[in-house]
Amino acid sequence: MNKKLTVCILFGGMSSEYEVSCRSAYNVFSYIDKEKYNIILVGITKKGEWYQYTGDAAHLKDVTWSEDPRRLTKSYLSPDRSVHGLIMEKSEETIHRYVDVCFPVLHGKNGEDGTMQGLLTLAGIPFVAPHMCASAICMNKVYANMVFDYVGLPQARWIYFKDSELKSNFDEAVSRIDKEFSCHCVVKPANAGSSVGVSIVKNRSELKEALTLAMKHDSFILIEECIVGREVECAVLGNDDLTVSGVGEIVSPDGFYDYDKKYENDSAQLIIPAELPEKTAEIIRERASIAYKAADCAGMSRVDFFVRDRDGEVMINEINTIPGFNDISMYPKLFEEAGIPQTELIDRLIHLAQDK
Repeated sequence: MNKKLTVCILFGGMSSEYEVSCRSAYNVFSYIDKEKYNIILVGITKKGEWYQYTGDAAHLKDVTWSEDPRRLTKSYLSPDRSVHGLIMEKSEETIHRYVDVCFPVLHGKNGEDGTMQGLLTLAGIPFVAPHMCASAICMNKVYANMVFDYVGLPQARWIYFKDSELKSNFDEAVSRIDKEFSCHCVVKPANAGSSVGVSIVKNRSELKEALTLAMKHDSFILIEECIVGREVECAVLGNDDLTVSGVGEIVSPDGFYDYDKKYENDSAQLIIPAELPEKTAEIIRERASIAYKAADCAGMSRVDFFVRDRDGEVMINEINTIPGFNDISMYPKLFEEAGIPQTELIDRLIHLAQDK
C-alpha cells in the first residue's frame, strides 16, 4: 500500500491579497482528497509570522485563523534539504516535519512573485505552480509584456516608469503619457494582483492621482492603452503536455473588474463558456498555450485576454501563476466545465509538482 503523501498548504502572506489567499486555501483544503494526503496548514500573517494552524478550516474562509493562539504552532520552511520540510517549535523542543509537496496558495507579492518558489527550490520540496523565474516574470507585468512582445502576441501599447523617475520628473512623465495615450489609459503597479492599485484614467487630473496610487503598491509603474472590449480568461494545466480549458468571460456592470467586484460582492458575472465565435475561442486557447510556454510556466496558470470591440482582435493581458481557488474563481470553474472537478484538479496539480 502506498503511503499517504504529506502536502503543506501555504497561505496568507505579506500581500495586499492576504484575504483572497486565505479563502483560496479554504477551498483547496475543502476539496483535497484527505484519503490520499496528510494535510498541514501553514499560514503567514500580514506581519510575516509563520504558524501551523490546527483549528477549524472555516476560520480560513472568514480570515480569523490567526486569532486563536491555542491552534497556532510556530512553523517555517527550512532551506536545509536534510529537513525537506518544516521546522516546528513546540514548547521547548524543535520538531522537523517532512513535506512531500507544497501547495502555495499565495497571491501577489512575497508568494506569487518567485520569492516563495526560490525558498522551496532551495529546500528541495516539489511545489505546485511555475518555478521561480517564470513566477517572477509573470508577476512583473513589465517583464511579462516584454516576453509577449518577443513572441509576437498582440497586446495593448505600453510604457513604464520606475518610481524614482516619477518622483524626480513627475510632470515630465505625465506629459509623456499624455502625448502617448491622450491621458486615456490604464495605470497599474507592475507587481500587484487582483486589480489592486489599478486605475482607468480619462484625463490629466485622474492620471496624476492614478500614478500616485500605483506608486504606493510598487516601484514599477505600467501604463497601457485602454482597450475597449470583453475580458476573457483561459486556464492552463500541465508541464510539457498541456491541457487548455475553454474560455470564460467576466462581465462587470461598469466594465472594470476591480478587487471589490472580484471578492467583496457578486456584482460581476462569470460566463462559462463565453459566448464567442468558435474561431475566436480557438485563437484564445492557442495564444494561452503560446504565452504559457513563452514564460516557461509549469503546473498551472490562468491567462487573461481582451477581445477588442472594434475588430475582434484577441489581445493578451496577463498570466496569473497562482490563480484564485475560492468559490467564485475562474480557474477551477473553467476546469469543472471541462469535466475536471476540483478534487481531481488538485490531485493532478500535486502530481505535476512531483513530476516537475
